[in-house]
Amino acid sequence: MRLAAKLNPRHIGQTLARLAVPLALSAAAIAGGAAAAHYYTRHQVVDPPVQVVERGPRLWYPVGQYPALTLPDGEHRAVKSVLNVRDTMHYGDYVWNEQRVPASGDVWVRIDLQRQLLSVFRGGHEIGSAVILYGTDGKPTPTGVFPVLEKRETHVSSLYDASMPYMMRLTGDGVAIHASNVQRGRATHGCIGVPPSFAALLFNVVKSGDKVAILPAVGKSSLPKG
Repeated sequence: MRLAAKLNPRHIGQTLARLAVPLALSAAAIAGGAAAAHYYTRHQVVDPPVQVVERGPRLWYPVGQYPALTLPDGEHRAVKSVLNVRDTMHYGDYVWNEQRVPASGDVWVRIDLQRQLLSVFRGGHEIGSAVILYGTDGKPTPTGVFPVLEKRETHVSSLYDASMPYMMRLTGDGVAIHASNVQRGRATHGCIGVPPSFAALLFNVVKSGDKVAILPAVGKSSLPKG
């Protein structure tokens, strides 16, 4: 499967203005009356239009016009800036850039199973995004909002006798984010697999208790067992 590029430019009104909406935010509900930021759909804006400022590797939203992502539990999270990723992302690809982003702030993770993308935010700024693996029909990945229950840099699954480096456990029955060989045709037993180098970066910024929001692939949610 060829994953689509993260950005989609469009014109606003009579002026040739360039807005870019990252795939990491696609299918996201925008609070406050603005529409969802969908890939390959028109970006509806509030009045006056939101002017996204493009500065190098990052796209900035102006103060007072921050869009907000809606989590599966109904909570809204404001987005101040997103990564300016222009190229198509493939299996095993990731982006990480903390340039000009505050070193402190609330960290949370958004996983879009439909797009097979994970994004991590700190203080409202997207600092990393990666193509992921997730569970098959037999062992589906649960959807919803989960706190990180446990972190282990080195971990071996007791169920599958498999190495799970940089493990961040989300459920009582073992679903976790961890390093994987992210390749076409592969899947997990319900976990979220990310490229090893990205996993190490993610492990270093995510703390126990931080929220992970997992959006469904087929428009419906499921609950973890146990």
